Amino acid sequence: MNFLRRHGPRIAVTLLPVLLALWHAALGTEWAPIHRLDAALYDIRLRATMPGTRDERIVIVDVDERSLDEIGHWPWGRDKLAQLVDEVFDRQNAAVLGMDVLFSEADQSSGLDSLRRLADGPLRGQPGFAESLRQLEPVLDYDGRFARSLVDRPAVLGYYFTSDREGRTKGVLPAPVLRGADFAALARGQGPVVPPLQAYGWNGYGANLEGLVSAVPLAGFFNSITDADGVVRSVPVIAQYQGHYYESLAMAMFRMVHGRADLLPVLVPAPEGEGGLRVIEKLLLQTPSALLPVRVDANASTLVPYRGPGGARGGSFSYVSASAVLKGQLPAGSLQGKIALLGSTAPGLLDLRVTPVGETYPGVETHANVISGWLDGRSLIRPDYANGYDAAALLLAGLLLALALPFLSVVSGSLLTVAVAAVLAALNFWFYRAHGLVMPVAAQLIMVIAAFALNIGYGYFVESRSRRQLARLFGNYVPRELVREMVKDPESYSMQAINREMTVMFCDMRGFTALSEQMEPLALQALLNTVFSRLTRIIRKHRGTIDKYMGDCVMAFWGAPLETPHHARLAVAAALDMVEELKVLNAEHRQRGLPEIGIGIGINTGTMCVGDMGSYTRRSYTVIGDAVNLGARLESLSKLYGVQVVVGDRAHAQSADLCAWRELDRVVVRGRQQAVTVYMPMAEVPENDTWPDMLRAYRECRWDDAAALLAVQPVGPALRSLYASRIEAGRQWPPMADWDGAYRFDSR
Repeated sequence: MNFLRRHGPRIAVTLLPVLLALWHAALGTEWAPIHRLDAALYDIRLRATMPGTRDERIVIVDVDERSLDEIGHWPWGRDKLAQLVDEVFDRQNAAVLGMDVLFSEADQSSGLDSLRRLADGPLRGQPGFAESLRQLEPVLDYDGRFARSLVDRPAVLGYYFTSDREGRTKGVLPAPVLRGADFAALARGQGPVVPPLQAYGWNGYGANLEGLVSAVPLAGFFNSITDADGVVRSVPVIAQYQGHYYESLAMAMFRMVHGRADLLPVLVPAPEGEGGLRVIEKLLLQTPSALLPVRVDANASTLVPYRGPGGARGGSFSYVSASAVLKGQLPAGSLQGKIALLGSTAPGLLDLRVTPVGETYPGVETHANVISGWLDGRSLIRPDYANGYDAAALLLAGLLLALALPFLSVVSGSLLTVAVAAVLAALNFWFYRAHGLVMPVAAQLIMVIAAFALNIGYGYFVESRSRRQLARLFGNYVPRELVREMVKDPESYSMQAINREMTVMFCDMRGFTALSEQMEPLALQALLNTVFSRLTRIIRKHRGTIDKYMGDCVMAFWGAPLETPHHARLAVAAALDMVEELKVLNAEHRQRGLPEIGIGIGINTGTMCVGDMGSYTRRSYTVIGDAVNLGARLESLSKLYGVQVVVGDRAHAQSADLCAWRELDRVVVRGRQQAVTVYMPMAEVPENDTWPDMLRAYRECRWDDAAALLAVQPVGPALRSLYASRIEAGRQWPPMADWDGAYRFDSR
């Protein structure tokens, strides 16, 4: 409970960004700044780890500016495209040709349509025209010529899906790679029920002519996914249209490389609330020799593993001009066994995209990067458990910071914060580099920074204020070392009065009145300042609290405001050091011709009331109570006994093993009814010390024995004279029969 009382508010403040970040991770809240930062960090990781090497297995046949200048504007006649296909396969021996272009309309350059209109119009019925038309048709039908060039060739056509209100369609879609009817059949009882698959869906498309579609073995869509910031980072691998599932251009070409391998989805249930959908965990290509895995994310898409900057000068893939291929300018076999992609980098054909590695990146090269990654077994995905990982990392890191930062200094807290952020970043990079997993990290880093900032802010503006206030309150009374301990827990200290067992010390200068009459005021002031400064330093060294200076007297106590278990022992040790310091000080005075000084110290332990006391206009942190008054009386008795230090019985009991002791007396001081035994600390007890025997004889009223023992005691003249007069008084006026040996003092 004390821990929560002291640090609960600061922990709660630190946990606030943790809770907000957890809400973001658990609920998938679309907070644009966090998503943008995650995307930016992903881009940095991607650029920092790109291979930067050329993949010689893939070649891009580029409809570039040179091609447009030499062949003509796009689209080219299908006869030229047929010629290009023949060149790619017959003379260059490419393994696969994928086309990142669309052929949705009939070739208008062949002239066949014009002749057919003449046959149905002005030349209708003319002798021999229909026969001539039939003979010219194979020559003039460029679309047919193009389709025939594709037959029995490993060529893959491209097309695209669209989404608009009207759901427009154009051309003919290829056969889906996964048929919805297959799932429906399973649902009717012919197998386990499999709900629809989770994938990107569209309601329209732009596809190729039917004759071209029927001529090729495979076709794939070339859509990409543009993020909110306009950057293309991922492409769908499988897309849904009207209950069927179609493959991307990259997947169709990858399957073609592996002999048109069948595509098998590995499914897992979607998270709750996804309408009974099933997630494609990964895709398997069923080749004659093995099952090749292709990882995809929860939407059946994949991040593009860019190899480097795009374009012919980017160095990731070889580019050859389409006009050079068409004209047969490449040496035969230049594309032997390679994967060729027909696309365009000409700005006018609008196939340039913004990507993490370039703002004018050729769209055709995105497919090349995906295929290259699959060939290497290298892919980048954001797994479906990414949010769960994000939440776990946020929770663990947040709890660590919340529970640790309140106990650390600014420097230590900064080092811990940097270490936590570094561990999170390193773990994120390890997932990315070692496993191709793109985990979120932005919310974690924001949380770490925000938690540190709020913690430090709370510590400075709230806790530091109370610490500064505490330092102001106690700085003049308590040693700096104790203040530093107190400010670690300022709520535990206040000026409110409390009762506590403590030890008080009164130290008075002897002969001060005579000094004040002999010395000039400034010299007397300098002397007092010197003496008090040196004595005060000793008190502070022994963790004492200065209460006040009263003329030539200093008052101090131990045990508050910081509780001190061995307060009596510390006070006695301070008194012994003060006596030794006085010897040094007097030696200096003798050398300088200054008067020597003496001190008397009284120390007492007992229950005292400590707190901020006084009037509305003047207050001080002090102690009061019977035990304090007794301490002052003991200091007065030191002069009577002719000793420098007088210690009460409770203080003596708690510090008995600190030094040698001599019992001085048993007294009842003014204002008290109970007797107290008083002692003086000594460096050592003399050999054959019979002082205790003398005290026993005195208290048993054996006056002759007491006088004889007193005569041989090595004690000071004041103490000897005091007991001699008491023994003589006892002979003349014997005490009452119930006398306990205590001497009653009626004066202060």
